[in-house]
Amino acid sequence: MSSRPTTLARDGARRLAPPRRLLLSDRTRRVQRLVGALGHGVLLVITSSSALAVLFIFYFIARDAVPFFQLRGFAEFFAGSAWYPAANPPQFGAYPIFIGSLLVTLGAAALAVPLGVAAAVCLSDILPFGVRQYVKPVIEVLAAIPSVAYGFFALVVLAPLLQSGHGRTLLAAAWWCVAGPGAALLVVLLSDLAAERPVRVLAMLGTVLGGLMVLTLLGTWLASVGTLLVILAWVAGLPLTGWATARVGAHVGGPSVPERRRGLVRLAGLVLLGGTAAAIVWGVGSRLGGLPIDTGTNALNVALILGLMALPTVISVSEDALQAVGRELREGAYALGATRSEMLIGVVIPAAGSGICAAVILGLMRAVGETMVVWMASGNAPQVPQPWYNLLAPVRTLTATIAGEMGEADHVTGSARYHVLFAMALVLLTISFACNFLSEWIVRAAAHRRRGR
Repeated sequence: MSSRPTTLARDGARRLAPPRRLLLSDRTRRVQRLVGALGHGVLLVITSSSALAVLFIFYFIARDAVPFFQLRGFAEFFAGSAWYPAANPPQFGAYPIFIGSLLVTLGAAALAVPLGVAAAVCLSDILPFGVRQYVKPVIEVLAAIPSVAYGFFALVVLAPLLQSGHGRTLLAAAWWCVAGPGAALLVVLLSDLAAERPVRVLAMLGTVLGGLMVLTLLGTWLASVGTLLVILAWVAGLPLTGWATARVGAHVGGPSVPERRRGLVRLAGLVLLGGTAAAIVWGVGSRLGGLPIDTGTNALNVALILGLMALPTVISVSEDALQAVGRELREGAYALGATRSEMLIGVVIPAAGSGICAAVILGLMRAVGETMVVWMASGNAPQVPQPWYNLLAPVRTLTATIAGEMGEADHVTGSARYHVLFAMALVLLTISFACNFLSEWIVRAAAHRRRGR
């Protein structure tokens, strides 16, 4: 009887023991670790090849850009207003070229950002799913059109229309077509929000008007110092004004309107805000209809085409960010009594703010790095427009200058005319890298905030 438990214990230990074929020798384990380390190393080299390529590009461009700054210094390049690289003596003032690049980029942003974000909101939360399945592929087709085709359209179709007698009418009609629906959507959203919290709407409108007034006064004061400072003030001030408006809208509540009076408040908001918006849109359109247009190859032509080219990027990335918010936040907002306008403005768009910012930056980088359109339709005049915000004047950009001058400068390799083009390429590459890094930082910072870190 005593041997029975011993036999059972031995059988149980035999069952629990691993099979002999699973027991690996020390040599086999070393071989497996070596193969695993080799595989990890190969994958690391493959994934880091793109980063190494970027570093090599930086190195080779900087290697040919530094000799120009050693020969001519920084002051002439960044502050000089005369660009005559073939003169004797040559002049390499790239300040007008920087202004031209910034002007067409801001013009493209003024078209692509509001239309792109509004279209993304419509695709994600307003249009039916069946309509969205047809609209989004059509929008994404714009990204597949070659840039040279856009350039031919700008040069052959849009430039003669702008330069003809119908150019001013076309400009005013384009403004009404773009600003009219946007203003109508904004009026509906604000009136719907005013039906719930009129004090919040007044505070937001006051913040916007105050920010624009401060920027106007600051720009008037800086106009005597330099054009670039005015542009930088507006570029930095507009996002700050938007951020301040969002913070005011989030913290200012005010008494809610009783249910029986909400319809009356909504109607009053539609009338007041709609009348104001219609007056502004009509006034600006009438002013645009009276502007003289000397040439069709100007900054406006390029800005319109670049804005059209940046639209697919802004719409697609923004729509993906809005879809990533999820239905839980939307249903939670509705459960708490929010209207569609309050849900979109107060919940969905802030939650997708990092993705929308990344979409805007990527769209602007699409406009900054474009070469063919600006080379064909900008007029290629290295001058600062008078006044500096005049989109109807011909300009020249960094990419067009590099593409146009490299063919004439390659036969004098080693000269200042050769190295200045690499200096422009280094500035352009640095701007693109900084903007991409900023978009990544915005996305990661928003992800950390959502996780509570």
